[in-house]
Amino acid sequence: MERSPIGVVIATRDRSASLAVTLRHLLALPERPEIVVVDNASTDDTRALVAREFPRVRVVALPSNRGALARTHGVRALHTPYVAFSDDDSWWAPGALAEAARLFDAHPRLGLVAARTLVGPRNEPDPLNEVLAASPLGPAVDLPGTQVLGFLACASVTRRTSYLDAGGFHPLLFFGAEETLLAYDLAARGWGVTHCPEVVAHHHPSPKPRPGRPAAQRRNEVLTAWLRRPLPHALARTRDLAADARRDPQARRALHETLTRLPGALRARRPLPPHLERAARLLDTDPAGTHGRPGTDAAGTPSADAARTGDTADTADAAAGRRARAHLGGAP
Repeated sequence: MERSPIGVVIATRDRSASLAVTLRHLLALPERPEIVVVDNASTDDTRALVAREFPRVRVVALPSNRGALARTHGVRALHTPYVAFSDDDSWWAPGALAEAARLFDAHPRLGLVAARTLVGPRNEPDPLNEVLAASPLGPAVDLPGTQVLGFLACASVTRRTSYLDAGGFHPLLFFGAEETLLAYDLAARGWGVTHCPEVVAHHHPSPKPRPGRPAAQRRNEVLTAWLRRPLPHALARTRDLAADARRDPQARRALHETLTRLPGALRARRPLPPHLERAARLLDTDPAGTHGRPGTDAAGTPSADAARTGDTADTADAAAGRRARAHLGGAP
């Protein structure tokens, strides 16, 4: 059988039961992709379970929890031209990976595909799908689908060379709304980021709450602004966070963590090129609804990227609120 041009990377931590469900779905795909599980220093039976029940699956065992950076370890471990990301509660529809490979083959500038996401056992469309499809950035003559500056990590497929060219997920952010920065960096390097609804992912998030998640999301939206957006924009986001911190414990935590990481963000600061900043501003002001609020990402919505770092469950409210994730860097 011909080897699949797409591999799958899953970052996980302490979620062996959920991971097993995901692996059974992925191993049943007709594309038979190579699968790499990157274990973020789990303390449960994750490694033993994969070795015992899924001998086809390769495990990259990290000595410490690296957050979303675990995905980069997985990309480097694979040598397929294209890499799909899953979380330990998501998988790909049969034929989706073959369709993604066809799109990449036909469009050399395509760097990342944001898929259509179906949620839960009833396959309900994620509200994000509609917003991605309506992105004001529109189509490009040399790309499929609709141009976006946002995606859901567990419903994305990337060209391996483009991902590594852009540097992958940034280590400063760890997890929580980390997709924004990668979308910016791909686009800044000339790679296309588009929504292609013919590529379909399934997401079955746990209803359990994720303590500390809102703080991580707010922290990272502000850090992303300092890393890539104009200084007045970054200052405005920081002022808003400081104002919210007077009354909101999650905002206080986010502000403390932001200030702790701010020197690193300033050292790594690389503003977007003018044409991309104009696109980001267009998304800031798009009327689809991207106004920041406490506990949300830069798009004004709860992040559900799920880096699978031990804080991985998604609530029903968060799933509904992801409808504006396409609009990254949204104005407060």
